Amino acid sequence: MRQRSAADEWMDDAAATEAEFASALRDLARINRMSLAYRPTLRWLDALVAETGARHLSVLDIGFGGGDMLAEIARWAARRGVTVELTGLDRSPWAARYSTAAGVKARFITADLFGLPEEERFDVVLCSLFTHHLRDAELVRFLRWLPGRARRGWLISDLHRHWLPWGFVWGAVRLLRMDPMVVHDSTVSIARGFTRADWERLVAEAGVPAQIDWAFPFKWIVSARA
Repeated sequence: MRQRSAADEWMDDAAATEAEFASALRDLARINRMSLAYRPTLRWLDALVAETGARHLSVLDIGFGGGDMLAEIARWAARRGVTVELTGLDRSPWAARYSTAAGVKARFITADLFGLPEEERFDVVLCSLFTHHLRDAELVRFLRWLPGRARRGWLISDLHRHWLPWGFVWGAVRLLRMDPMVVHDSTVSIARGFTRADWERLVAEAGVPAQIDWAFPFKWIVSARA
């Protein structure tokens, strides 16, 4: 836990089948609900709307997976009277198929992050539990990429690397008999996560102004407003 793990996650394996991916996404959505994964993003959007008075937002969710964050944002927008234009970006060929079948209303882009066309701009760029998939050099590049794509602001929500959530998750995914991919990747994800010192170093290397906050339970929120 002293430094980020370089271990690979099974979900990042291009050989993963559609059935394997779908099974993992169902359990990841369960984990997201139980771990309050949506809350920091929705609170940030609340603050953005309150401060700017925005009634329409175009939103890009990077690494959207099963589309559950996009669905939560749609429900948030309906409650707040905000119209949203939702887009999800994921390099997995199965993500868009799964999300569409789940009834998520959004435009889906299947592409590598840095392959997104230059003309694509959004009011808000979000990513939840995505950046731990990137190695440090890629993450610095991503931090530099974000300001040019987000007109109003951007937010990263990701895991705090710590022995306590690692141990809790190790036991929980086995007790709940979760998908084998989730059992493997869950603790690897935490080991690939971050401390405040990691984020301070990465943000400084990128040269991008950003706010770094801790959120319950064991997450880091890195964000900026335009």
